[in-house]
Formats: sequence, C-alpha cells, structure tokens
Amino acid sequence: MKKDIHPNYHDITVVMTDGSTFQTRSTYGEPGASLTLDIDSRSHPAWTGGSMQVSQRGQVDKFNKKFANFRRKKG
Repeated sequence: MKKDIHPNYHDITVVMTDGSTFQTRSTYGEPGASLTLDIDSRSHPAWTGGSMQVSQRGQVDKFNKKFANFRRKKG
C-alpha cells in the first residue's frame, strides 16, 4: 500500500440540533474539532413524520392528476 496518501482520520464531536453530542471518527477538520449540524434525524420532517411529507402536501395527487391522461400508445 502507498504511504502518505490517506487523509488524517481522528476523533471529532458532532453536535445535534437539540444540543446533544456524540463522538465519532472522521476526516473532518482537526482532531477534537466540533461539527454542528443544521439538520439531523431528530428534527427533519423526513424522519420525524412531520407535516412536510410528500403525501401530506398532496404532491403525489397533484402528479397523478397532471399525468392522468398521459398514456403510452400500443403499437
């Protein structure tokens, strides 16, 4: 294996949106760096089931209505 081609892999602290933290290993920043998240699984509607889900906004119904008459012609 070639030497000196791999990035520095070290411990960092990840700060979630609710202020909780955990330690992980990463190539981000310097050893002991802190990575503050803007979006995480505790706050984003995609994971929490909040009001922004696609089916609740009616986007699926809107798509189906828009393309209801679009059919492939049989040959």
